[in-house]
Amino acid sequence: MNNYRKNLISILTVIFVIFLVACQDSSEKSSSELDKPSQDKQTSQNNNDNTSNAASTETTSKTDNIEKDPIDTSKNDTNEKGETTNNIPEKEAKLSLNATASLKDEYLNKLNDIKTETDAMEATDTSTFALKKVENDRWEAWDELLNEVYGVLKGQLTAEEMDQLRNEQRDWIKYRDNNALQASQKYKGGTQEHLEYVAVLADLTEVRCYELVEDYM
Repeated sequence: MNNYRKNLISILTVIFVIFLVACQDSSEKSSSELDKPSQDKQTSQNNNDNTSNAASTETTSKTDNIEKDPIDTSKNDTNEKGETTNNIPEKEAKLSLNATASLKDEYLNKLNDIKTETDAMEATDTSTFALKKVENDRWEAWDELLNEVYGVLKGQLTAEEMDQLRNEQRDWIKYRDNNALQASQKYKGGTQEHLEYVAVLADLTEVRCYELVEDYM
């Protein structure tokens, strides 16, 4: 009986020891799993910090590059159309030349139209009065156009060029009047004296209109 009791106590002792060991393992496992999320969280935080530091380093690097290698705006200025603005004066000069050439062509066409119109003028009869009227109409048409061309040139020429043209124009007026007077003298005292005078005025004014447009405009 005593042996039976001893064996029972020994078995119970072993079972108790096994139970304690099992409980201890379970406790350690539970504690390990509780610490794992904290460790993962710490690892994640470290990763985030590393990412943040990398981004900050990259931003700083880009800023440094901008400061070290600024864009040379003096060479790359552009307007709203994407054109380089440092070429604008050259383009404006080309546009000005094109506009001037276009205006010159316009006035040459206008001169040709007036010439066609005046050449087609005919007297209503053979009387001196009717012939005078034709020549007067011719002169008035060319003189009016001459004044128009002269006004356009005032807006195109420089002050120095305009002063030179003004002096030339004064000399030309004297030349025109003298030639007209001289031509009319061969009919002095006759009915055709004034007719010849006006006809020469018209012819010389026509020539002067073409000179101004072709040489100055």
